[in-house]
Amino acid sequence: MAERDDSDRQERRRERLMEPQDWLSSESEADQHAADAEIEDEGAGESDTDPELPERIIDEAERLTRRIRESPSSDEAEMYLRARRKLLSSYGFTARVRDEGRAVLVLYPNEWVEDGTVQLDRVENVDRGIERPLEGVGEQESWEAIEAHNRALADAVAAEYGSVHGENAHALADFMGNHYLKEIERATAEELTEFCTEYFPRNAWPSEQQQAVVTESVALVFEQADAAVPREFEA
Repeated sequence: MAERDDSDRQERRRERLMEPQDWLSSESEADQHAADAEIEDEGAGESDTDPELPERIIDEAERLTRRIRESPSSDEAEMYLRARRKLLSSYGFTARVRDEGRAVLVLYPNEWVEDGTVQLDRVENVDRGIERPLEGVGEQESWEAIEAHNRALADAVAAEYGSVHGENAHALADFMGNHYLKEIERATAEELTEFCTEYFPRNAWPSEQQQAVVTESVALVFEQADAAVPREFEA
């Protein structure tokens, strides 16, 4: 019985992979071949024990997809689309957005696809496909949970290190919750740089004292979360 249930589950996932694909912008074969050529260089350094598609790459693909969907112009959307394609190609994956009442980002191996269509005979293990909901049921509840989590971190920083670091931590909580719907400790280096160089000076109305210590404030929030600041982060 368990084997039959597993077989049914695999078949349902195959059917969903074959549904019409929303590529958001057409990609020529030349573009795809050029992106695939970068796989060896950009994928270097990953060990054999690493996940096929690391969590940080999935998070970044989701962020770029949200940017694509929210972009006010086709040129801006195309810029993010190319960034996503380059990011995923270095791991041998591609992306589409499936809409079945709510939008879902789907990531799957390039070898499954031919001429923009998933080939069922190439899907040897449906669990290699990755899905991330972009909207729909549970989004408000998720925001509330993330908001509470990030505020608790900011309050802890304020209590231990004072109001200057506390205000910076709360600004970071605003940024991560409202712009990325993520816990602070899941922020990428790119997101933290965006916060420090773009969002913070324009939206937080910081004092000179706050501006002088914002990078340290970010580190203190990660410390409260018992997490490491991304190594690539440079404010």
